[in-house]
Amino acid sequence: MSDWLMGLIAIYGLPALFIILVAAQAGVPMPMTLLLIIIGSLTEQGQLQLWQVLLMGTAGAVAGDLLGYSIGRWGGRKVVKKFAAKLGGEDTIEKAKKFNRKWGSVGIFFSRWLVTPLGPWMNLTSGATDFPWGTFALWVLLGEAVWISLYVTIGRIFSDQVEYISNVLGNLTWVIFGLAVAGPLIWNLRGLLKTNNSED
Repeated sequence: MSDWLMGLIAIYGLPALFIILVAAQAGVPMPMTLLLIIIGSLTEQGQLQLWQVLLMGTAGAVAGDLLGYSIGRWGGRKVVKKFAAKLGGEDTIEKAKKFNRKWGSVGIFFSRWLVTPLGPWMNLTSGATDFPWGTFALWVLLGEAVWISLYVTIGRIFSDQVEYISNVLGNLTWVIFGLAVAGPLIWNLRGLLKTNNSED
């Protein structure tokens, strides 16, 4: 899929990047980490302008986030569930809800660039739970700016080792995601065990 997406960008340029990011952040599964690293490599080679990539990339990602939020806000929980079922994200929706309740605005920020698998689902659940639009827009803008800048810069620095770096970062993202989900469960289990021991 990465080759196909890069083909679109080669033919249509940065408008294609914008549209791809809108779709990805609205919930369509795509290998965006690898794509951004490859694009960073292309900016290092002088095939794309860095400032244009950062601007169009951030704008597309934020537009996709706001689209996902709008689907959740005006479609309601039923539409969110149908959307998740079609894209295989039913379990992730529940994880996103818990993450959203626990971390709020900070969770929205970190789900843009650190716990990226949750990002599109956080958009839907934020809309469905009537999270304030202005606060949501501010935190996704900040988070997406970090995400785009971070991965494009990594692509520029390691332009000759793009595939290796993408694999390492992809694995790290899933480790962080697992810790974010397992951490609260372990904490609750610890409290439960402590309560049971004190009763004995």
